[in-house]
Amino acid sequence: MSDHQPISPVNPLPPLVVALVILIVGVELIFMMGEKGYIGGPEAIGWRLSAIRTYAFSGDILDWMIANNRFPPEHLMRFLTYPFVHLTFTHMIFVVVLTLALGKMVGEVFGTFALLLVWVLSAIVGALAYGLLLNDPRPLVGGYPSVYGLIGAYTFLLWVNLAGTGARQFSAFSLIALLMGIQLIFGMLFGGGNDWLPDLAGFATGFGLSFLVSPGGWAAFLERIRQRND
Repeated sequence: MSDHQPISPVNPLPPLVVALVILIVGVELIFMMGEKGYIGGPEAIGWRLSAIRTYAFSGDILDWMIANNRFPPEHLMRFLTYPFVHLTFTHMIFVVVLTLALGKMVGEVFGTFALLLVWVLSAIVGALAYGLLLNDPRPLVGGYPSVYGLIGAYTFLLWVNLAGTGARQFSAFSLIALLMGIQLIFGMLFGGGNDWLPDLAGFATGFGLSFLVSPGGWAAFLERIRQRND
């Protein structure tokens, strides 16, 4: 009998990515089943709206907390809960697809803790940018700021790799440029809101944080630069 184990043609996803996707999809499935009357009775139709009121990030609430120097836990938690509440199934599915793809690529290089840090801090900074730089009364929901944080981390990996090979580093930013261009076009055609700002803040957070949490961090980046210049 051979001692060799069969090699799976598909690399397993990082457990953190699986957990995030299960939470996001699970919340959406509860909303959908409630809206269709499968669970919860008549009041379940309003579960999504109720969740938005309770768990979405609100710039108005942030202004109130700062003005009164009061930071109740039920409002602070909104920084962490809003990425798991989405407006529609379509809104959610794009977050899931990008989380699976980017979370796998970034997680395999960064590790679980760094991946979690990028996801969480990108959500927090995205919400702060939305609340402090805009005066938009609409609640912020959805996992896009965190996803854009993963895009920022992935861009960092491309950027470092290009620096080591001597190729043009600017091309590493082609993905974020494409996504922001698409978002701008959709906003012009269909009247989009100010979601681009927290998304861009999430991207900047993921990219900047990667200097600290990627393997080797800043030292590894400097070493690649030296190798290229030698």
